[in-house]
Amino acid sequence: MANSTIEKEQDFQQRADPYRRELLAHCYRMLGSIHDAEDLVQETYLRAWRSYGGFEGRSSLRTWLYRIATNCCLTAIDQRGHRPLPSGLGAPNGEPERPVVAAPEVPWLEPAPDAALAGAAADPATIVATRERTRLAFVAALQHLPPNQRVVLILRDVLKWRATEVAELLETSTASVNSALQRARAQLRQVAPEEDAMVEPADPGQRDLLDRYATLFERADIAGLVELFKEDAVWEMPPFPEWFVGRGTIARLIVAQCGPEPGELRLVPTAANGQPAFGLYRRGEDGVHRPYHLQVLTVTAEGIARGSVFFDTSLFPLFGLPETLPPA
Repeated sequence: MANSTIEKEQDFQQRADPYRRELLAHCYRMLGSIHDAEDLVQETYLRAWRSYGGFEGRSSLRTWLYRIATNCCLTAIDQRGHRPLPSGLGAPNGEPERPVVAAPEVPWLEPAPDAALAGAAADPATIVATRERTRLAFVAALQHLPPNQRVVLILRDVLKWRATEVAELLETSTASVNSALQRARAQLRQVAPEEDAMVEPADPGQRDLLDRYATLFERADIAGLVELFKEDAVWEMPPFPEWFVGRGTIARLIVAQCGPEPGELRLVPTAANGQPAFGLYRRGEDGVHRPYHLQVLTVTAEGIARGSVFFDTSLFPLFGLPETLPPA
């Protein structure tokens, strides 16, 4: 019996483990939380292992795992609700000097590290497609969809499943799937307006802009920093529900709410959701720089279009960012 159990476990791991990363991406798109996605993937594999003896192969193992993961996600959404960004709630704040007040009770959208979602794909087209399907704006827009529509749109438009495959997974009709997809696409167009094309990470112009951005931030040259932004750039900072539009407003905000001195802030580059990102560290009274927030930037040919700033330092280990920085 022991040998049979070991063989079953080895067979399950060998067949199921190759799907772990794509299931993580699927759960992240569904939930908007990399922490929750990791937990739900673990739950998916635990449920699958327990039921593996009864898996009869009527569908592929991949479809079976997606069915379990999707059901786990739908239950989680029922319990926790959707995860917005501040820019998806109400109008922008035009008074950046007023103190901002955190709303920790809101389950805010979280960024996801590229390393966790992208894998080791070598095909340039696959890499670009993966980035497009995990952009922060896209994942935020998905959160506005009802859960069933969210599932259908992800499976059909992101993963390119056939309508019959989605119907099989959801145990519904192809007509219902097509109807849900049509409604989901219509609503997505309303909540995710067309944006300027983003500059690809390998573009030399983007690398130069990001180098200047980090240098100016560390020098506390706010006037020079905001010149790198588009005129109508957006700045948002979950868990603070206030958000701001316009580079002049962003400059006033940073000066009023942060007021950094040269050398007080240090930035470490990383990547999130197929976009450039920085872990920002702030110097304490003991002179040590510790995690302060994580910035995810939307960069276009005209400059930085959006800064999404996450004041959740529990994200730093997920991005492989250090607990402290050595002296400069």
